[in-house]
Amino acid sequence: MAKKIIVLPGDGIGHEIMGSAIEVLKRIAEKYGHQFEFEQHDIGGSSYEKHGEPLTDNTVDACLDADAILLGAIGGPKWDNIPTHLRPEQGLLKIRKALNLFANIRPIKGFAPLLHASPLKESVINGSDIYVVRELTGGLYFGEPSERREDGNVVVDTLLYHRHEIERIVEKGFESAQLRNKHLTSVDKANVLESSRLWREVVEEKKANYPDVTVEHMLVDSAAMKLITNPTQFDVIVTENLFGDILSDEGSVLTGSIGMLPSASLSETIGLYEPVHGSAPDIAGQGIANPLGMILSAAMMLRYSLDLNEEAVAIEKAVEKSLEAGYYTSDLNIENGKQVGTKEMTEIVIGNI
Repeated sequence: MAKKIIVLPGDGIGHEIMGSAIEVLKRIAEKYGHQFEFEQHDIGGSSYEKHGEPLTDNTVDACLDADAILLGAIGGPKWDNIPTHLRPEQGLLKIRKALNLFANIRPIKGFAPLLHASPLKESVINGSDIYVVRELTGGLYFGEPSERREDGNVVVDTLLYHRHEIERIVEKGFESAQLRNKHLTSVDKANVLESSRLWREVVEEKKANYPDVTVEHMLVDSAAMKLITNPTQFDVIVTENLFGDILSDEGSVLTGSIGMLPSASLSETIGLYEPVHGSAPDIAGQGIANPLGMILSAAMMLRYSLDLNEEAVAIEKAVEKSLEAGYYTSDLNIENGKQVGTKEMTEIVIGNI
């Protein structure tokens, strides 16, 4: 199988962890008889430095012509004071919209050797396995107008959703629940927001098509609280853009290992895969970054975009085996384990494939 993969290392530690993912994928290709063609492009601050904008149309065109996309990380204080429309984060928003990446998938599952690092008691977090399905191309982040008025003393941000945008992400949530434990929690703010009342209407309409899935409606403030007090009650969470951004970030720290968590952003035809963590410019170039979130994102790419589930499982099991053997990077800690750098951890994972 020959597949074209666009790699967007981005900023900070992005280049280091992307190199790790590519090496792991090369090992998968060798073992299973595939051909992966990697083509590198710029995004974020690195794109701004080279091309004067955080994402070029040429990069978008390359992504549209690919089978899948891997993204490292973007941003950093170096670009905090440039105009808003040129900041690295705008590149991420642009590519989501250009590729119609409407569904963001974040699996939040703890690894047993790392649960001691959770801010929650191990008895609370143990056994939690959450799958967040977040709408990614609508809502408050993309609504117009978004502006300042009256000499900057009044601000307006617009929360806009079309029914079809809600329908397709809700369907993705139901489909995900069917593949897991058949429990869907729909998160909204229907007691206040008209957009959430439409959201809840759509969920109620769609649930008739998925009679095997149990549906629970939950207000976002209650969901935020229950993620802390009883995370094991959740299976699949589906929610709109802003709420999903906040809740998935909250959930990502529960396991005590944000550097471990992958994500996928999906359209109907293509997927972009990236770790949840940021660009960590303070440790860039030191060879100590944790590559496992990026490596696990590559596993998600194999599963969802390339339909290579066996290969994805091989990577995930190799990561688990590496942690169980006691190896960890500087952002983690395993009792009686051995701390290693980016390159060493990558080699250990490859050896376990």
